[in-house]
Amino acid sequence: MTNTRRSVRSIRLSLKSSAPPADSVNDVSSIPDGGLVAWLQVLGSFFLFFNNWGIINAFGVYQTYYMTQLLPHETPAAISWIGSVQAFLLDFTGPLMGPIYDAGYFRPLILVGSFLVVFGHMMLSLSTTYWQVFLSQAICVGLGAGCLFVPGVAILSTYFQCNLASAVGVAAAGSSMGGVIYPIVLYHLIPRLGFGWATRIIAFISLATLVVSNTVMKVRVLPPGKRKLLDLPSFKEPPYTLFVLAGLVAFAGLYPPFFYIQSFAQDKHIMGDNLSFYSLAIINSASIFGRIIPNLLADFVGPMNMIVPATLISGIIALCLIAARTVVPLVILCILYGFFTGSLVSLPPTIFVSLSQHKRHLIGTRMGMGFFFYSIGLLIGTPAGGWILDSSGFNGIWIFAGTLLVVASGIMFAARSARVKSLKLFVKA
Repeated sequence: MTNTRRSVRSIRLSLKSSAPPADSVNDVSSIPDGGLVAWLQVLGSFFLFFNNWGIINAFGVYQTYYMTQLLPHETPAAISWIGSVQAFLLDFTGPLMGPIYDAGYFRPLILVGSFLVVFGHMMLSLSTTYWQVFLSQAICVGLGAGCLFVPGVAILSTYFQCNLASAVGVAAAGSSMGGVIYPIVLYHLIPRLGFGWATRIIAFISLATLVVSNTVMKVRVLPPGKRKLLDLPSFKEPPYTLFVLAGLVAFAGLYPPFFYIQSFAQDKHIMGDNLSFYSLAIINSASIFGRIIPNLLADFVGPMNMIVPATLISGIIALCLIAARTVVPLVILCILYGFFTGSLVSLPPTIFVSLSQHKRHLIGTRMGMGFFFYSIGLLIGTPAGGWILDSSGFNGIWIFAGTLLVVASGIMFAARSARVKSLKLFVKA
């Protein structure tokens, strides 16, 4: 009997030793790079983007409504703090949510994030004062969106390798889709149902789409141990540090046009009230293609080779808004701005992965640190635009945004050159 038990034990040990090792986050050969389950993660991530960056992209409609209806006695800068804090919390929570994701709490993260986004909108529907709007929309929805952001990005790098940029681009298009659908719903329902019920319907749309994400998404592999909250040696790497700095500058200039384009079209009588509303929807619609097409090309030429010219052109387009005085030029500029700025949201996650191939187990940490600094740009950019509007008018906003984007493109080019150790243009990076 004893010999039999020993034999069984030895067989089990033999089987255990001969079993294939579990997939590791550092083992790129185990990444499926496609298949039904992998693309279901893209679908789930699409709806996470729909309800984090999509909500941020829609704030321009709230900005105009608060300035003219709900909070007319507040300054544009004070109102823009609601949207900027919301965006800040989305990126700021990255370093905090990353270790929670790596510890295996993916499901609780997206459940809590889903609850906060829906609950925040429900509370917003009851809000009538500035502090109520700030707590519900900026804090509650912002924290919820932050819980959804890192899982939606990090999980894709475990399912895709060669096609990662394409997968992230398709998923990130969800933010543009949200930036189109949410404003249109609000615009058409507020006159019919009032702000309260229009906002509740936004909450129900968020709930329905987030149910999809919670249903189809699942973790494939996790890092082999606890992840560090910070990796300060990363800042000794010039390509990484320069790209983080470039993102901070770029995100400070990115969103003022999103927040103020509708008010600009109305105030300058370029468009009627009905058509001016669609200026933001036009930007977000064009951004859908701007998040997919550059990412598809990035798989072949490199993500940094795509984001540098896209950022430069975005800055030039923002400066061209100074000359927009009629409908056709403004619509064309909105389309171009939406398309080229799409890369600024969809490509950074892929670039952080490409800059971390020697530290794949720290991808989440390095991405979280990067987006933390991006959040600072988001926090200061649009309130600064509000102060500039009060003192210098809309032209000051366009000069502010355009200059920052042009400067950011130069820093990105420096990061790219440091990465490839060359100034040559036709090198994949």
